[in-house]
Amino acid sequence: MSDNRQNRRYPQNLQGVLQLAVDAGSAAEGPSPPEPMSEERKTWLREALSDICRGQMDEVEQMKQCLAVLRKDEPNDKEPDAEEDREEDEEDERESAFDMLSELCENLDNARDLMILGGLELCVSRYLCHVQGGLRWRAAQLLASCAQNMPQVQEHLFKIDVLPKLLQLTDSDPNPTVRVKALYAVSCLVREQEAGLQAFVAHDGFSVLMRGMQSENEKVRTKSAFLLLCLLSSNPEHKETVVSMGMVQQLVSVLRMPHSPFHEHVLGALCCLVEDFPQGLEDCRNPALGLEELLKQRTKELHGKEECQEQLDFCERLRLLCFNRQQTDDVGMDR
Repeated sequence: MSDNRQNRRYPQNLQGVLQLAVDAGSAAEGPSPPEPMSEERKTWLREALSDICRGQMDEVEQMKQCLAVLRKDEPNDKEPDAEEDREEDEEDERESAFDMLSELCENLDNARDLMILGGLELCVSRYLCHVQGGLRWRAAQLLASCAQNMPQVQEHLFKIDVLPKLLQLTDSDPNPTVRVKALYAVSCLVREQEAGLQAFVAHDGFSVLMRGMQSENEKVRTKSAFLLLCLLSSNPEHKETVVSMGMVQQLVSVLRMPHSPFHEHVLGALCCLVEDFPQGLEDCRNPALGLEELLKQRTKELHGKEECQEQLDFCERLRLLCFNRQQTDDVGMDR
């Protein structure tokens, strides 16, 4: 028996601890009574659980240290030459603090703890509007990391009215990385979140996405079109709002831009606006829009390109939804 205990290997991490508990439970269900836990095993288990708790506390302490860095007063301008170097050092320190917090808050428990520590308010009040673009986009990224799949954090962020600030950054910040990260945070707040979507609509978020798809920045265009597609697919009740603001015409004008992979999402959004929605269908069929000819031309351009197959599928689907039925209707009227 002692040889077996000496050869037994114990888990080295939390996953191993959980597996040990499962194995112990499975053994307890067997016909033979479980072997009493040895003192050696009890000691190991006690230490392992202590390490886990200590690790969580260590992460909370790390977050507190990062927040202490971010809460420091901004340098003054009394001695320009000396202050310039200090400003650069402090900016680097703040950026590192944000990077650490974003990494830690991939753990949902840490995201909730950061909220309790007041870190989210700090991001919103001081850093989303900071003069340094590198700090603005890191603040937006941290908010996105905390809000993703975390309803408690999302509700807290709605209470401190962060969505209008993120939409403004998405729409008009001069730094393209800030726009991308702000849009990512918007997505984390409004997808599969009814309260977030209502706030998004109330603050004219669909117009922000429309302008984003016309941006010179490829990432902003792609993420704007993708979010529009996701929202329309999951929330068809907002088709009327979107169509009434001229979205069909805007999407078709985007398709006339030089070909880009993000056009796949644009075509998908048009399909959503046409399906089971007469006004969207009527807008797409408007001869002045020239959509049918555009779809034929795009199909020829993409034919044979394997990487464009999904775009081709959307082109064909949109053509059938808009114009195949129209031809059938016209034939029926002639008869």
